[in-house]
Amino acid sequence: MAMRQTPLTCSGHTRPVVDLAFSGVTPYGYFLISACKDGKPMLRQGDTGDWIGTFLGHKGAVWGATLNKDATKAATAAADFTAKVWDAVSGDELITLAHKHIVKSVDFTQDSNYLLTGGQDKLLRIYDLSKPEAGESALRTGYCWFSVLLIFLVCELNMNSGLCCKSQDMLELVLQRMCL
Repeated sequence: MAMRQTPLTCSGHTRPVVDLAFSGVTPYGYFLISACKDGKPMLRQGDTGDWIGTFLGHKGAVWGATLNKDATKAATAAADFTAKVWDAVSGDELITLAHKHIVKSVDFTQDSNYLLTGGQDKLLRIYDLSKPEAGESALRTGYCWFSVLLIFLVCELNMNSGLCCKSQDMLELVLQRMCL
């Protein structure tokens, strides 16, 4: 017999929602972040859709949003040429990463030490969040970008299966041998 599902309706945004992301399961449940053209990404309880808070600070549409695995950090990508990292518990803006064009997508590495951004300039940018002032490593789209994303996927699968994988070491190897 098929399981019956009831859709949730989460009001609050005033323009179209363009991206959604869930956190991993935490001791407090799981969480949902939404990116919207109204420029106000929202954090919600994942199972009920109840509003928790809104991240204020972008000056344009927010095209991408994500939460790290344990839902302690959020990241957003926006039309104001920035990506922002937020403290998902307090709502405080932690880091603003300036870009030269619209930022469309963001994602944390499994360990939340790096942030990847992508956008209209056809570059994948990788930021070390422990040293945001150092800037980014920028990769052109194509073979190199695919290779880096494949490495992160393989590392996530290995971590989930209990095998040890040092994504930073693998990323540095790809950057040295194939991308730069």
